[in-house]
Amino acid sequence: MDRIIIKGGTPLRGSVRISGAKNASLPLLAAGLLCEGTYQLNNIPDLADIHSMIELLKQHGCNVIYQNNMITMDAMNIVNTTAPYDLVRRMRASILVLGPLVGRFGKARVSLPGGCAIGTRPVDIHIQGLQKLGAHIELTEGYIHATAPNGLVGATIAMPVISVTATENLMMAAVLAKGETILVNAAREPEIIDLATALIAMGAHISGAGTDRIMIQGVSQLNGATHTVVSDRIEAATYAIAAIITRGELNLMHTSLDLIPTVSAALESAGAIITPHDTGFTVKATDTPIQGIDVMTEPFPGFATDIQAQMMALMTLCEGASMITETIFENRFMHVPELCRMGANITVHGSSALVRGVPYLSGAPVMATDLRASVSLVLAGLAARGETILNRVYHLDRGYETLEEKLRNCGAHIERRTITTYEAE
Repeated sequence: MDRIIIKGGTPLRGSVRISGAKNASLPLLAAGLLCEGTYQLNNIPDLADIHSMIELLKQHGCNVIYQNNMITMDAMNIVNTTAPYDLVRRMRASILVLGPLVGRFGKARVSLPGGCAIGTRPVDIHIQGLQKLGAHIELTEGYIHATAPNGLVGATIAMPVISVTATENLMMAAVLAKGETILVNAAREPEIIDLATALIAMGAHISGAGTDRIMIQGVSQLNGATHTVVSDRIEAATYAIAAIITRGELNLMHTSLDLIPTVSAALESAGAIITPHDTGFTVKATDTPIQGIDVMTEPFPGFATDIQAQMMALMTLCEGASMITETIFENRFMHVPELCRMGANITVHGSSALVRGVPYLSGAPVMATDLRASVSLVLAGLAARGETILNRVYHLDRGYETLEEKLRNCGAHIERRTITTYEAE
């Protein structure tokens, strides 16, 4: 078991290379199941979730080689179409194999993902969409049994709410369906565009990705392709906040402000100076105090829910007060008690949190509850006086590649220590 020790108070200065996007890589890996030929993905981050997805694909029969942030994959000899509970329960994104398996092989048996620390995230939109495409669905013994022995057939699917994973799953299912599929009220995230780009490289006919209406004309087969994963906008925003909360300056490379339009505008309102350049952008804190701002999480291009916890950490040190409203997940304020242990003044009212700025935070032992909550505590620790000890850091390993190394290279006093079970207790 590991923990992270942070001695705060040092302004971060230097450059950070932003990794490939985890939230793009996972559906791109699942898309490999559709491909009859060699499939190569570049810029894949080395994360726990990536290794979980690779393990799932291998048990389906995929040949997967992963080295130097590149994956080479061959799905010509699939031996089973079951995604077992023991693997799916580790990562909800495993549901993304459902669409490709049904689309290419006419059958799939995928474990229901179950609950999640930050919300229920039901899969009913995935199931209803596949039924629209002609799949027969049964829910038995904790599994989704989907069959389409004669193949899927294109349809118009109006999704009742915007869902990124449902959009991705249905897009992958539809590329091999007979006829045209139209996804209405589709998600518009950059990861959707990235998936569509890879599928088009395989031979799919897709238009409208990045809008709320995606058109897919089914083809009979997809072939090998090479694709480079888009940079991680959540990681970029996290390091941008790290620069501001420590009153430093960071040069973020291999990314783009186009990926975080609402977040960058919010950070500028809080007092950051953000300057784009050819390979990314720089973020610099001003000499004035951080200004309190109100944010509400929304689907892209709105303020991403995956940056809510990090923004809250920043707002704990603002001048005045700010209101942060979460509209995507119903249980995503679990970092609040931990921030309050460090001296933050936060009051939660239903789906909103009122954050009153304090002069400083104090280091304390804290516990990560989910991926983004964990990095919000790292940010708070970087700015706090004294030492912060972060437990349950396995959450961080799911979504941030070489976090400690990147921060240390910019002047942070941060290290990981392995502890015994006795010490953890």
